[in-house]
Amino acid sequence: MEQRRHLIALDLDGTLLTDMKLISDRTKETILTAMELGHIVVIATGRPHRASIEFYEALGLNTPMVNFNGALIHHPRDNKWDALHNPMPMETAHQIIDACYDLNVNNILAEVMDQVYLDQYNPQIMEIFQSMPDHSPFRIGNVKNNLSEDPTSVLIYPREDHINELRNHLDNFHAELIEHRKWGAPWNIIEIVKKGMNKAVGLHKIAKYFDIPKERIIAFGDEDNDLEMIDYAGVGVAMGNAIDELKSVAKHITGTNEEDGVGNFLERYLKLKARSL
Repeated sequence: MEQRRHLIALDLDGTLLTDMKLISDRTKETILTAMELGHIVVIATGRPHRASIEFYEALGLNTPMVNFNGALIHHPRDNKWDALHNPMPMETAHQIIDACYDLNVNNILAEVMDQVYLDQYNPQIMEIFQSMPDHSPFRIGNVKNNLSEDPTSVLIYPREDHINELRNHLDNFHAELIEHRKWGAPWNIIEIVKKGMNKAVGLHKIAKYFDIPKERIIAFGDEDNDLEMIDYAGVGVAMGNAIDELKSVAKHITGTNEEDGVGNFLERYLKLKARSL
């Protein structure tokens, strides 16, 4: 009997990718085996398109992708696919940027799809927000003055002693309009997107498109921006290196991103025979 197909959603950093930002051979082979059997694989990440597409291509995907934690849901290979881009209103972004200037944060960055507005020049931050070859997406200078359209996301790099003050301000003054999440060490960057945007929104849209019921959605994650997706999926899987809060909502826990956690779980759960390397 042919196995019923599943939708497999993969977070990138700390999940699919090793600490060296690579897809291990073992996990890659397992994912390719699953795809050959008809299972559908999608990437769901907080990263923008330009910093995700190399992994999409490495797996040979031809599926929609969730970027910016759900603020952008699109199909890299199909312009006719019903993409969704949900930026935050410019007025809200300006109010948040003003509050950040008042708190004298280290840096502010706004993204409009693949265009990046960076307040203060910082080569380390620019490296994180890598661009595609031969494409320089950065405009450096006063973000509030330079930002001319609704941003897909705003990222704040606060001073260490202002993290809680800033997050409290966001909760007290902007909670009805935005979602905010904190990146892990060493950056402690706070990422802000429009209210209601998360990876589960993207996963729901894609599952509906492929007519996959919730109980056959397998989702992997490790951080707080994966909470809604892991909770939504019928088979929510937390990595061994995931935060405790995510492990508490997950239905399964697998090995770490350094231990082929994604590949090992898929092999067991889908009863795959890995192709010989």
